[in-house]
Amino acid sequence: MAKPTVISLFSGAGGLDYGFEAAGFQTAVAVEMDRACCITLRANRRWPVVERDIFAVPSDELLETARLRKGEASVLIGGPPCQPFSKAGYWSRGDALRLLDPRANTLGAYLRVLEDVRPHAFLLENVEGLAYRGKDEGLKMFLDAIEGINRRARTKYRPVVQVVNAADYGVPQLRKRLLILGARDGTRFTFPAPTHGEAQLSLLGNVAPRRTAWDAIGDLAIGSDEDLALGGRWAELLPSIPEGNNYLWHTSRMGGMPLFGWRRRYWSFLLKLAKTQPSWTIQAQPGPASGPFHWDNRHLSMRELCRLQTFPDNVRIVGSRNVVQKQVGNAVPSLLAEVFARAIRTQLLGLRLPRGPLKLLPVVCIPPPAAEEPAPVPRKYWALRGDHAAHPGRGQGNSAALRGAQ
Repeated sequence: MAKPTVISLFSGAGGLDYGFEAAGFQTAVAVEMDRACCITLRANRRWPVVERDIFAVPSDELLETARLRKGEASVLIGGPPCQPFSKAGYWSRGDALRLLDPRANTLGAYLRVLEDVRPHAFLLENVEGLAYRGKDEGLKMFLDAIEGINRRARTKYRPVVQVVNAADYGVPQLRKRLLILGARDGTRFTFPAPTHGEAQLSLLGNVAPRRTAWDAIGDLAIGSDEDLALGGRWAELLPSIPEGNNYLWHTSRMGGMPLFGWRRRYWSFLLKLAKTQPSWTIQAQPGPASGPFHWDNRHLSMRELCRLQTFPDNVRIVGSRNVVQKQVGNAVPSLLAEVFARAIRTQLLGLRLPRGPLKLLPVVCIPPPAAEEPAPVPRKYWALRGDHAAHPGRGQGNSAALRGAQ
């Protein structure tokens, strides 16, 4: 029996595609304009890759490359670039342009392909900010456009929308994403119930304990070809922070030296993994002091980054450290994609599941070694000691002050 087919837009390094592959799907064509991502895709799989901007790729060409006719594709998948709707956009500007940002047009490109290709089902992935209350015009536009497609094409897509945390499905990383799914025949998709949860929930027997960073990377050795040492102004301060903590340790409300004001920095500043917890979100373009960092006070290796994103072990990301970090940080955790691909198979396509359990779920490792005691604060940072003011509260910080002065 032929495998169900996927048309993949905004494919990146293939995070969604590897998950659908694990669930028994075949990527018939992948569209990606970033050169580095295309190199990675071609280095790992033999999928047809169209290396162009989606706006320059006619839908007929997609179907021809995929060797499919209109209506034959099983699933259309993709995660349009999310910067206009991201939390980082609200932080850096105090707000974000959202639909006025030209990058938001990628939602329209996805919709154009959906209407032209008319797959049996679709999955769109994006940042949770797309659905923020009062800032959800992008989501409303997308849902209104689906209604227009149904009228013109006589389809019955009934999108369902939900924000999910990847850690709730076995991914060893706390990463919230918005998912929109629909079926051409109107079958309503039901989101799979979480399978993993925090310790108190797992004790009730409803879910398994969340997979941890140790489960994902505890067995990996450091390769000799990567320089993982930290640099920059704050590199020598990181060893003084206990694992599982960030710069807040060195505020007046925690146990370290009062070097910073409470919540005056980004959460990722000097953020260190804990062996017994999932990783925090892997970022695409972190600054030199932005984590998460390894509990051994270093950068994460390429293989460790891939494990935390649950890429298959046979995937190798190509490029320099910054290029690798960007590709992995922008990807969807492949295990999350596998979970939803399996649900699409059974609920929307009427297909059986592949044999065996989830392929990309990390194995629970033996208990990790105890956390090391934090090192003393180097003398070079002692001059920062003092009574630092805390952040005044949500909507009261520097961005709000700047907006008020305009």
